[in-house]
Formats: sequence, C-alpha cells, structure tokens
Amino acid sequence: MAVRPPSVPERAARRRALAFARFWYGFIVGDDWLVAAVVVVALAATYLVSRTTVAAWWLLPAAVAALLPATLWRLTRRR
Repeated sequence: MAVRPPSVPERAARRRALAFARFWYGFIVGDDWLVAAVVVVALAATYLVSRTTVAAWWLLPAAVAALLPATLWRLTRRR
C-alpha cells in the first residue's frame, strides 16, 4: 500500500502544531534548561509533600529563592 503525501491542510496543521510546540519550549525552557528542570523538580516535590500531612506551600518559594541567586551567580561568572 502506497503512502499518500499529506494534503495542504494537513501540512498547515502540522506546521502550526510545530510552531506551537517550539513557542512553548522556548517560553518554558528559554535560555537556561537547568532552571526549567529545577522548577519541574520543585513542583513535583511540592506535590509529593502536599500528599502528606506536612504543609507544602513553602517548598516552591524556597526553591525559587535558592535558584535565583545561584542562576545569577552562574551567569555572571561566565562573563
């Protein structure tokens, strides 16, 4: 069975989906993938702690408070 080439609407839909994915990747990951990874880990840890009896509201702000100076130090050290 031969594979038919995609039609114009299918190519347009694929192009829009790819542009959408690239936008969100650039928006979330941006210039520093490490920051995005730490935020994902902090969100997961916050969720896991919230499933216990311990208050979890402090975990994400603490992660951001530690991450911001570390990121600025790392970026200014390179230059």
